[in-house]
Amino acid sequence: MSHILRQHRTAALVGAAIIAGAACLPFAINSSTALAAPSDTGGILAAGGSFAAIVEADKPAVVTITTTMRTTDVSADQQSPMDEQFRQFFEDQGIPLPRRAPHNQPSQHAMALGSGFIISPDGVIVTNNHVIDNALDIKVTLDDGTELPAKLIGTDPKSDVAVLKIAAGKPVQTIAWGDSDRLKLGDQILAIGNPFGIGTTVTAGIVSARGRDLHSGPYDDFIQIDAPINHGNSGGPLVDRDGKVVGINTAIYSPNGGSVGVGFAIPSDEAKAVVAKLEKNGSIDHGYLGVQIQPVTKDVADAVGLDKTGGALVAAVSADTPAAEAGLKPGDIVTSVGGEAVKTPKDLSRLVADLSPGTRESLVVWRDGKTIDLNVTVGANADGQKQAAATSPEAQGQASGQPSLGIGLADLTPEVRQQLDLPRSLSGAVVASVKPDKSAAAAGIQSGDVIVSVNDRPVHNPRDVKAAIAEAGKAGRKSVLLLVERDGNKTFVAVPFAAA
Repeated sequence: MSHILRQHRTAALVGAAIIAGAACLPFAINSSTALAAPSDTGGILAAGGSFAAIVEADKPAVVTITTTMRTTDVSADQQSPMDEQFRQFFEDQGIPLPRRAPHNQPSQHAMALGSGFIISPDGVIVTNNHVIDNALDIKVTLDDGTELPAKLIGTDPKSDVAVLKIAAGKPVQTIAWGDSDRLKLGDQILAIGNPFGIGTTVTAGIVSARGRDLHSGPYDDFIQIDAPINHGNSGGPLVDRDGKVVGINTAIYSPNGGSVGVGFAIPSDEAKAVVAKLEKNGSIDHGYLGVQIQPVTKDVADAVGLDKTGGALVAAVSADTPAAEAGLKPGDIVTSVGGEAVKTPKDLSRLVADLSPGTRESLVVWRDGKTIDLNVTVGANADGQKQAAATSPEAQGQASGQPSLGIGLADLTPEVRQQLDLPRSLSGAVVASVKPDKSAAAAGIQSGDVIVSVNDRPVHNPRDVKAAIAEAGKAGRKSVLLLVERDGNKTFVAVPFAAA
């Protein structure tokens, strides 16, 4: 049985044996050290491919973070929201994950170990939010064994990044940020840290994948690596061949609690921007738009007249939100935010989350067969809100059609409304039957679904649906875009004519 785990702080009860040392994590670089790169390596590797020069430069900037907390914060039967999100991700893939059995805590406080790295000579340290979350006291141990109290500068739970600061009384060695966008599959990376508190350890591997989405927030764009990392790695840097930080180790997937070569790191380009905001303000207010979005598939593109896929299809717009005030409508396809291209719904989520509330930004939208420009004043993303929430795969599977698409339609009579518990304000045509071998069934249409619009054209009855579909066919469209309501949720589904 398998576990998806954050690279946890190594925890032990006060009074019990606790292993000291930095968590295992990618090594940090000393930005004050100038190292010449051999022309045949493209980095600071020594002859024969040794990583010794990188380790020597970076190791002094990697720190151990020790926190004191209430035992209820680290009890084995409790899980943080991020733990649960990682767990849910893998369970969604069909991998059942056992919950750890609860056990009694013999004391009121516990200590835990995590990792971090120093980014400025005056003692600014970067780590994961979950390393210091709920901590009553934070201490940092430098590579030379010096132990110092740490002040919490700021945290961002959504990106799982935190910033600390120590007063060493003298400049401390640092590590430099690298460029995670330049990482390619197969690129070598290193990890330096203290797994399980056994002592400083260096591991090497490659970039296994990019853009992993663990469904933990709008920032999900994890780097997957195979360098062995274990409990205690949380907050440590992932380093490239130039000895620069290209990621922050955050999670592992493991069948036994140890490393099996499946680790996840937050990209440095994302983390660097978050850290800069935390240093300045101590917290981050993420931008909020107020829409539900879904991917633009080929069928959707065909239905709305786009010559290629890409963008974020707006399935719903919440009332009294920045999106509604800006004039966004269901059926719009957002292709750009502030000049940045939107290729996927995740792009829109991330771009909006990066904006500060109150920022006025431009949106490029595809609507009614043409491009239009809108301006939106970004709102504040309160807890629980999603600035651009992708509709669930289940919801995306809903589509509708008409008899030619393999469905039978009926009017929304008072009896039907009562049976389906539909509000009187809802207009459309209810799906009465679905042929299993036709395109509507393949798209996920079910009896009881209500077709609200066809190609952004509101419909009030089966006749409207038939007319709109016929019009789309005459216009040469290969698909028809249907807005369907099911169980109070609306989503767009494209149904190809060719499959009807």
